[in-house]
Amino acid sequence: MNREEQQLRDEIALREASLGDAKREFESGELTKERYEAIVSREETAIVLASDKIGSLVAPAPKVPVRRIRKKRWLVVAITAFSLALAGILWSALAPRQQGSSITGSVQLGHNAKIQQLLGEAEADVANGQYATALDAYSRVLAIDAKNVTALTQSGWLDFSAGTASKNAELVNKGSRLVSDAYVLAPNNPATVLYSAIIASSHGESKISTQLFKQFLALKPSAGQLAVATPFLKQLGITP
Repeated sequence: MNREEQQLRDEIALREASLGDAKREFESGELTKERYEAIVSREETAIVLASDKIGSLVAPAPKVPVRRIRKKRWLVVAITAFSLALAGILWSALAPRQQGSSITGSVQLGHNAKIQQLLGEAEADVANGQYATALDAYSRVLAIDAKNVTALTQSGWLDFSAGTASKNAELVNKGSRLVSDAYVLAPNNPATVLYSAIIASSHGESKISTQLFKQFLALKPSAGQLAVATPFLKQLGITP
């Protein structure tokens, strides 16, 4: 067993312990049902990601006909290209990395510094198209601070995008819920409001979507954010 595999197995053990703690706290009344379900969803997703990584380390990838790979790849790209590009575009408005902060290192960090480190890692992962790895970093942020707006918003958007691509209603709902939680915490964050508006629009909630887009415009968004919102604004007949 190499070092990377051991680290992944240690992470799985820690997250399984976290699930056990959450269950006990829920049963004792220390956690609400909503909070308990959020923790379970987060930890189980992280465990699956870690398990998949272990599988890729210990087993060779199955040989699949080239035609099938291309068909699947282009289908996913066609559905998710816009949404995943949007995640990268909006990143700078959500959580610009502090100058001088490091993405790697083994020095023991305080909570705030650790969160900045993980967000920096996630930013780099999104930029490189490593969305699963980015989700893992966001999950680790939320394990430290369950109310971190950046992690809630970005992980919610990535889950929503992946769920839309795979037609996975559970993942779509999970992503929508995370973005909604971020909106409650930061209703005046232009990027968070924009995510919420787009998700509402995708659910066919035109009235709510219209209200959110108007709120978004009132927050004086950046030119990049406005460019992303423009197609939706035109569809709803809203003038920037």
